[in-house]
Amino acid sequence: MKSLKQVGTVLHLSKSSGNLILKVEGDVKIGDNILNARGKKIGTVFDLFGPILGPFISVKPRIEAPERLRGEALFLGKKKR
Repeated sequence: MKSLKQVGTVLHLSKSSGNLILKVEGDVKIGDNILNARGKKIGTVFDLFGPILGPFISVKPRIEAPERLRGEALFLGKKKR
């Protein structure tokens, strides 16, 4: 399998939206697919926020029990068209 580009590590699950919050370690855009280390789609980038030099992203999860991903590295998938 082709190597995946790491996006960041899950910090927590937002109580208000239910989205996963990650500190960004690469270049991502709203609508990008986010995968786990096995290549399974976890969700899509919903929002980018915070300081320009150290932004965060909000990922709308598409899986059950996303809170289990806390501390897990997530990766960039193919862009949604």
